Amino acid sequence: MSDFETVAATENQAARRGPSGEPGTPNQVGPNKPRSLAGDAWRDLRRKPIFWIALLLVVIVTLMAIFPSLFTGSDPKDCALDRQNQGPSGGAIFGFGFQGCDTYARAVYGTRASLLVGALSALITGVIALAVGLLAGYFGGWADAVLSRVIDIVLGIPLLLAAIVLLKRIGTDNPNFRLGAVVVVLAVLGWTTAARVVRSSVITAKEQDYVAAARMLGAGHLRIMLRHILPNALAPAIVVLTIALGSFIAAEATLSFLGIGLSQETISWGQDIDTGRVHMRESSTPLLVPSTFLALTVLAFIMLGDAIRDAFDPKLR
Repeated sequence: MSDFETVAATENQAARRGPSGEPGTPNQVGPNKPRSLAGDAWRDLRRKPIFWIALLLVVIVTLMAIFPSLFTGSDPKDCALDRQNQGPSGGAIFGFGFQGCDTYARAVYGTRASLLVGALSALITGVIALAVGLLAGYFGGWADAVLSRVIDIVLGIPLLLAAIVLLKRIGTDNPNFRLGAVVVVLAVLGWTTAARVVRSSVITAKEQDYVAAARMLGAGHLRIMLRHILPNALAPAIVVLTIALGSFIAAEATLSFLGIGLSQETISWGQDIDTGRVHMRESSTPLLVPSTFLALTVLAFIMLGDAIRDAFDPKLR
């Protein structure tokens, strides 16, 4: 037997042995399992510092909104005119505003309203976008034509201008009702981009072989949409909604800045920015602190959405 035949026989015998060396059992060593799209995306995200920075900011902002007492022990509504525009002292690390309120405490507690409006608006937007995008992309034909024209009409309405008009018409001072009105108005006007993304994903997914196989096995339209097509349309929708969440937070601050967003009883970054703008010459800190909180929060969600989008797009790898 030649050297080559000896090596081949040895390797063949080793391949027939199991992990314990017993003959007759296939070797466990084999090719690596193929990774899914989510696995590839996570592997790419782990190597991006911008993703971890954005995620850290989002986690801090979320904790600040849920547990504001972890970040400040001051009462944001404890205001005294004898502390008007005073500098940092005690627990007030950024001093006091025009009405003698702790500037840092108001910025911390203002996180809750802004994040709540953004999250609820993004949630309602996602539900509308998924419903419209699924129906338009899956059925096509006249359903797609009608729903696409609806998307175009709503997309042509300026979000902030329409929100100002609608909220002016509502004109109520009830804090809870006012917050709900802002959420509904932003969601009704801001779902179009996500709906277009979902529609494109559904059109691509419904042409795949597994959808055709499900039809041949007798699966109904609802089952195919929810079990086979929807999971493939969720990833791009989540990316768009993450970016939209930051835009909704900025829109709420703009509306509150103009005095037609949240009620005066609700602590809001937009209202504090408006108050700080009026008295900026006396003290700039009450303007800079809520503005910085707002800018970092919006930037964090936009950066997070961009990082996830790049990771899920194979063309950018």
